[in-house]
Amino acid sequence: MTPAARVQAAIEILDTIIVAARGQGAPADRLVADWFRSRRFAGSADRRAVRALVFAAVRACGEVPASGRAAMLALAFDDPALAGLFDGSPHGPAPVADGEPVAARAPMPGWLAEALASSGIDAAGQQALLTRAPLDIRVNSLKADRASLALPVAAAPTAAPQGLRLPSGTQVEAWPAWRDGLIEVQDTGSQLLCEAVSAAPGESVIDLCAGAGGKTLALAAAMAGLGRLIACDIDRARLARLHPRAARAGAGLIETRLLDPEREALALADWAGRADAVLVDAPCSGTGTLRRNPEARWRLSPAAIGRLCAVQARLLDVAAGLVRPGGRLVFATCSLLDAEGCAQIAGFLAAHRGWRAAPPALPAGRAQGAGWRLTPGDDGTDGFFVARLERL
Repeated sequence: MTPAARVQAAIEILDTIIVAARGQGAPADRLVADWFRSRRFAGSADRRAVRALVFAAVRACGEVPASGRAAMLALAFDDPALAGLFDGSPHGPAPVADGEPVAARAPMPGWLAEALASSGIDAAGQQALLTRAPLDIRVNSLKADRASLALPVAAAPTAAPQGLRLPSGTQVEAWPAWRDGLIEVQDTGSQLLCEAVSAAPGESVIDLCAGAGGKTLALAAAMAGLGRLIACDIDRARLARLHPRAARAGAGLIETRLLDPEREALALADWAGRADAVLVDAPCSGTGTLRRNPEARWRLSPAAIGRLCAVQARLLDVAAGLVRPGGRLVFATCSLLDAEGCAQIAGFLAAHRGWRAAPPALPAGRAQGAGWRLTPGDDGTDGFFVARLERL
């Protein structure tokens, strides 16, 4: 592919991403992969170059652009070399016409920028949400230890007890250490969130929103394979992915339970008031993980945030009914909006007597209301809010 053809390819992919974002369709990563799957002529260098152009344009535009071309022109405005490729050459983009739309450059949609600012995330912190995320792994302490594990490339320890940081793009899933369950890909912030649960061997722990089980596996390692660990979710396909992962990790204590939306308490009635700890990694806006999915900010709206907050509050109520006296409830979101963090905890404590906040003192982050917050800009992790509540 010529440089101009790569630009045109990026424009076409951006058009599909924009349509998907407006209609809550497939994520950008999948759309990029699908585009190349049907165009085998593109070599590896072409794929890397086009992907870089696509995501540079996505990061540049806070509001949903009018078109992929308008988004690419926003990049070209500050890049004469890129602008010169709009030359009408074969397979390249047409020359720029007078007055054609150019997307405005901004890190966030206006309403989201204001919401983040009111939650203590300033302009620099918002810009950090659009940098490229690092690649972190967690050493599985059921099978190995960070201090003695040998890997094919050098890795730097992170703030998490078993965390390591590798160069972005490292193909860890090709390593024997991954195939044998010695390591799992997991952001350091996610690992620290699991540390806040303080899961111990022999306890009974419930992961209420387990998904594919990344945090469940970390909890299993903390429990040294001893006790009962119940992984729950409403998504059958995601929960099914935990089974082979648990087998690879040697986490035989994990049990799974499929839940019905809004009937979670009924499916867990046998655990009412019995769990030592319950983790609620609740559905949220994902504003703390925009480094990985920058087009996700095009899918958000104040109304969507409101709906998510209602779900979070309901799941907190469900989780509270599962915790034994003296037990703990850990609530987390990968959001940096106070509405999905410290405001949820304040509301819970106001509505539930017999509970107290016990903010986790993690080795990274800082206090936020009655909880703790990690941010990409300050901590180099994904953005998380986490609070620990104790039942009296």
